[in-house]
Amino acid sequence: MSRKRELSPREARDRFLARRQQRQTEKTVRSYRNRLTRFVHWAESEGIESMSELSGWDLDEYQAYREAQGVAPATLKGQLMALKQLLDYCVRIEVVDEEIADKLEIPKLTPEEETSDKNLASEEALSLLTFYRESHQFYATPEHTFLEVAWHTGARISGLRALDLGDFDPDQQSLEFHHRPPKTGLKNKKSGERVVGINATVVSVLQTYIARERFDKRDDDGREPLFSCRQGRPSDSTIRAWSYRGTQPCVYRDCPHGNERRSCEFTHRNHASKCPSSRSPHAIRTGSITWQLDVGIPIELVAERVNATPQTIRRYYDKADEQERFRLRRRELSTNLDIENDDNE
Repeated sequence: MSRKRELSPREARDRFLARRQQRQTEKTVRSYRNRLTRFVHWAESEGIESMSELSGWDLDEYQAYREAQGVAPATLKGQLMALKQLLDYCVRIEVVDEEIADKLEIPKLTPEEETSDKNLASEEALSLLTFYRESHQFYATPEHTFLEVAWHTGARISGLRALDLGDFDPDQQSLEFHHRPPKTGLKNKKSGERVVGINATVVSVLQTYIARERFDKRDDDGREPLFSCRQGRPSDSTIRAWSYRGTQPCVYRDCPHGNERRSCEFTHRNHASKCPSSRSPHAIRTGSITWQLDVGIPIELVAERVNATPQTIRRYYDKADEQERFRLRRRELSTNLDIENDDNE
C-alpha cells in the first residue's frame, strides 16, 4: 500500500493549477486561482496544515463561513465547484481519502440565482447607440466603438481584446476571431475561432475609429490591435472602463439616480463601475444574445456567432419571457442585423 503524501492547502492549490495551466487558458487558470485562494486563506486561518486533515465538518464550516460573508449564491457555487475539483484531484494523487470529495455539497440554485439580471436591455442599448451615432462629440470614441462591436457580435471581452487590425474586413463586413496564445487566447481556444458578420453602420463606426481615434501602436509581439490605447493593446481593465463609461445613461439623458454628470464621481474611469446603471462587458454580451434571439436569429446561429453552445445560451443568457418573445418579429440572420432596425410589431 502506497504512503499517503502530505500537501498543505496552498501547495495542493498550486500543484492543481500547474496541471490546469497545461490545457487551459491563462484567464481560466486565474479564475480558478481566485476561487481557490479563498479556501486556502480560510484553511490557513483555521490551522489546517495538510489536506489530509480535512473532514466533512471542515468543508461544512468553510461553506457556512462564506455564506455568512454574504457571498452571492452563484459566486459561492462557483467557488465550491472549484474546491470540489481540487479535492477530486487530491483524491487522484492519493493526498486525501476517496470519500472526502463526496462530502462537499454543491448547492442547487434556482434559475434566477444562477444568472444575473443586470444585462444591458435592448431598449437601453438602442437609446445609447442612437445617441452615439448622432453625436459629433462621442461618435466613434473608444466607448462608442466598443459598444457597437460588443453589442452586434455578443463577443466576450477576451475575444474583443484579441482582435487585430487585420481581422477587420470592411468589404466583407466581418470580424475574424483568432486564438493566438499566450497573450490573446480565446476562452474556447481553436474552437472559438470564427468569422462574424457586422452591419454597414458598425463598419462605418470602426473605420472612423481607426482613422480618428485609434492609437497607431503595436503590442509586445509586434501585432497591431484593432482596439488600442497609448500602451498598445488595451488591458481587460481598460476595456471594462470603456464598457462602464459607455453604458452610463447620463451620456444621453438625466441621471436616473439624481446626480449631476459634471460633478458625479462615477463618470471618472476608476469609479465608473460603481454607477448603478453602468454595465460590464459580460452584461452587454448577455443583452446582445437575448436581443439576437428576440429578433429571430435561430439559436444555433446565435451560438456560432457568440461561441457558446445552445444549451448554455438557454440556461444562462436567454432573458426574454415567453410573452415578450411572442410579440417580437422573427427575422433571418444577415449583415443587416442592427439595433436601430429593431422595430417591434
